[in-house]
Amino acid sequence: MLEICYQDKYLVCINKPAGMLSHKSSIDAHEKVNAMATLRNQLGQFVYPLHRLDKPTSGLLLFALDPQTAALLTEQFTKKQIVKKYHAVVRGYTPDVLTIDYPLKKMQDKKDKHKQKAGEPQEAVTNIKTLATAELPFSTGKYPTSRFSLIEAQPLTGRQRQIRRHLKHIYHPIVGDTAHGDGKQNMLFREQFNCHRLLLHAHSLRLQHPHNGEELSIEANLNMEFKVLVKEVFDDIL
Repeated sequence: MLEICYQDKYLVCINKPAGMLSHKSSIDAHEKVNAMATLRNQLGQFVYPLHRLDKPTSGLLLFALDPQTAALLTEQFTKKQIVKKYHAVVRGYTPDVLTIDYPLKKMQDKKDKHKQKAGEPQEAVTNIKTLATAELPFSTGKYPTSRFSLIEAQPLTGRQRQIRRHLKHIYHPIVGDTAHGDGKQNMLFREQFNCHRLLLHAHSLRLQHPHNGEELSIEANLNMEFKVLVKEVFDDIL
């Protein structure tokens, strides 16, 4: 059963587990389980996806329950009126606040025989804020210790893997990211904390209700693995 963080007769928002696809994808054609189909079966009605989270990312995923609501919420996403915020654990000490303004090319599916060229880079902007830092007594290279930050990231645009790629760009990759991360840091967290996931979680959404105009603020708790790790590394700041 998926955890439902908000539901009314127009929309529903779930806390997607890490490791679950948002919807069926040709990239992961062998994977039979996805959030969209699971939620449809759980509610006993069709649901309309409005955005997506990467498979290894956990957190808030919003669906409409009818085509009209889907169209209204899609318009809010298009106009960048919906505020999304994420928590992440990254390598090194990040600045207190930082805006990453770095265009990204569209990612290509290597398995797609008919793929098109990536084209010109598209605008991509992410705000980050440092919530806590920690220095651990474990070496992953020439230094006897390793440093990490717990951050909040707010993407202002919606490019694929934007937060992950932006944090790699500023040399603060997310722990557990096997595509854009640091293998030595990932191994440290596997060995010392038994952590085998991407430490990226969509924790809050703020939007205007598409029918009554009220502001909705929805939050999703960290799962137990992520919560225990934050307590061990950052003294339970969240």
